[in-house]
Amino acid sequence: MAIRPILRFRDPLLGRACAPVTRFDAELAALAEDLADTMHAAPGIGIAGPHIGALQRVAVIDLDDGAGVRVYVNPEIIAASADQASHTEGSISMPGLTEEVLRPKTVTVRYQDLAGEMAQLEASGLLGVCLQHEIDQLDGIFWIQRLSRLKRDRLVRQFAKLQGR
Repeated sequence: MAIRPILRFRDPLLGRACAPVTRFDAELAALAEDLADTMHAAPGIGIAGPHIGALQRVAVIDLDDGAGVRVYVNPEIIAASADQASHTEGSISMPGLTEEVLRPKTVTVRYQDLAGEMAQLEASGLLGVCLQHEIDQLDGIFWIQRLSRLKRDRLVRQFAKLQGR
């Protein structure tokens, strides 16, 4: 449908928790489609409503694994493994920068689809990482908040330099 502008790091909307979706209609489907189009154009493998200024609990993931675009409405982590794994992460709101983030190795996520039907899945690997990353964003937690202060400060300086500041 449309490629929307992506908010950049330091935009206050990226730090706000999103409201749950209560209406499962054509407007929600259009938002999911816009998120997918914007994510593919960025390019990226995951995007959440706040990245385009839509403070609704909607996340879209496309891992290029043959499963196609996955849409998660009102996702929440209901269980997480004690085992952790490190994975390289970044954000379309902070392009060009990545860092290793330690997260639970496996999560169980409850969510709704675009029709409002409840679903649940256990995810690990890249899908598990992406779900945790996007759910954090829906909760107002930008990915670099999961880093040590030293790594976070270094990334912020690098981003400022990339932005010409």
